[in-house]
Amino acid sequence: MHELEAQLNELSAQEGLALIADLFPGKVTFSTSLGQEDQVITQLIAEAHLPISIFSLDTGRLFPETLDLLARTEAKYKQNIKVYYPNTESIEKLVSEIGINGFYESVENRKSCCFVRKVEPLKRALAGNEVWVTGLRAEQSANRSDMNRIEWDEGNQILKFNPLLDWTFDEMIEYINEKKIPYNPLHDKGFISIGCAPCTRAISAGEDPRAGRWWWEDSKKECGLHAK
Repeated sequence: MHELEAQLNELSAQEGLALIADLFPGKVTFSTSLGQEDQVITQLIAEAHLPISIFSLDTGRLFPETLDLLARTEAKYKQNIKVYYPNTESIEKLVSEIGINGFYESVENRKSCCFVRKVEPLKRALAGNEVWVTGLRAEQSANRSDMNRIEWDEGNQILKFNPLLDWTFDEMIEYINEKKIPYNPLHDKGFISIGCAPCTRAISAGEDPRAGRWWWEDSKKECGLHAK
């Protein structure tokens, strides 16, 4: 692992993706939430025609702008993005127990909602793969600042590769503009980190980039997809 990490640290994001695809043929998949980081990775994969599958999770509570971006991205890059949905019975059970917006009432309820809508579908999407590519960046939050470019995800029993880990926000925006990468118009309205519509708000200047996610909570805010 350390040897591979050292090798990846010497490569660009696209070179790292190519190496991972070569080392784990047919076993590398990328999860996109259609955020700016993920749009960069989709462009890198498409530009180099890398054999990396791409999937997304439709929680059933996404912004219309996010779903529109999914369609625009597939069309621009001629890239199929497989969409995974929550289990219908699990959603019906959850809503019957906590209500349609019960996630506002407690952290426990919110985490239950995230599990049904995101964590369980993710496990199905990752099944059969050996490497999970993500768009995580170290400066996004304190929870992510100590991550490595490649690491073992114990919860999902898979290697996790973070090719943009050391990219700054400004570097990412510059690349998006240079390559004319499509992005969610909500980003121009103060939405930096975009998730489900009821759980995301725009942030003010100077706020933490993740402040708009689960904005009514004070605890460390992660949905469980990238839990340590």
